[in-house]
Amino acid sequence: MIIVQTPLRVSLLGGGTDIGAYYRNFMGMVVSSAIDKYVFVIVSERFDDLIYVNYSRKEIASSVDQISHELVREAMLKTGVTSGVEITMLADIPSEGSGLGSSSSLTVGLLNALYCFTGVQKPNVELAKEACDIEINRCKKPIGKQDQYIAAIGGLCSIRFHASEEVVATHMQLTNRQIMSLSSNLMLFFTGVTRKSSDILMEQVTKTPEKLSELNQIRDLAVMAEDSLMAGDFDQLGDLMDRNWQYKKQLSSGVTNPTLEALYAKARNAGAIGGKIAGAGGGGFLLLYCRPETQDRVRLALAGLKEMPFMLERDGSKIIFNYRRYRWK
Repeated sequence: MIIVQTPLRVSLLGGGTDIGAYYRNFMGMVVSSAIDKYVFVIVSERFDDLIYVNYSRKEIASSVDQISHELVREAMLKTGVTSGVEITMLADIPSEGSGLGSSSSLTVGLLNALYCFTGVQKPNVELAKEACDIEINRCKKPIGKQDQYIAAIGGLCSIRFHASEEVVATHMQLTNRQIMSLSSNLMLFFTGVTRKSSDILMEQVTKTPEKLSELNQIRDLAVMAEDSLMAGDFDQLGDLMDRNWQYKKQLSSGVTNPTLEALYAKARNAGAIGGKIAGAGGGGFLLLYCRPETQDRVRLALAGLKEMPFMLERDGSKIIFNYRRYRWK
């Protein structure tokens, strides 16, 4: 039995510039961090040759091509695992529509676990590349590349996306004290709405040529955020997040709505410096930058929402349990 733990993420700034329609013409950049909320993938050997897949549904298949869960199916094809296996997937949060990158975390975790099952150890950057191939090329999802990389490598990173398809991820070398300080200034509230991001992202991809000005500003804000974080000026991050959100709302009609705008306004009026709807927008989690002394006021203002406390996470996808039965011949 193999158990792999893969972190979810919060994208702080730059989201949208990691999509090929943008970075193939202009370098994209995001600032993103793994968090201590996870997707778990459990892979165990079966006595027979069947394939069992357990998530919100249960699938039993005799061949890989019969599996409905496209991420599981494509990860099995990629790793060469074809039979005699049971795969179970668990998550700390709603598995779809959270805005915390759960789909990409799952894809990275599946690859990590299935490769381990075959006795292969892949570097985490390779896991990220292969997860991008599965989601973007094989499954045709209109998404970017940041989620796969941050899930695989973990930490607080600036990630640059080049027209050549090269991705350069740089861990920001903050001290443990700085990481704890930054974590204590970030809050997550579940809006109660989950949504499929594909419609929002597809519109964003289609409108990329006419939204270059906004995307350029979003990219430049990510560069500024990297400088602010490395200088330890965390409060500046809150202001940059707010400016990022104002531009992001212009990328697609589904990014925000009057309910989400009202929630954000309440948080800002109560003392939050800045924030955004996590991920593509439209629902999921509301991410806020807020100093500790004003957080109780924000909680009161958002009393109808469930808060999810979290910390930033240094580690990426990793094997936390690996037990093999040895067969005597």
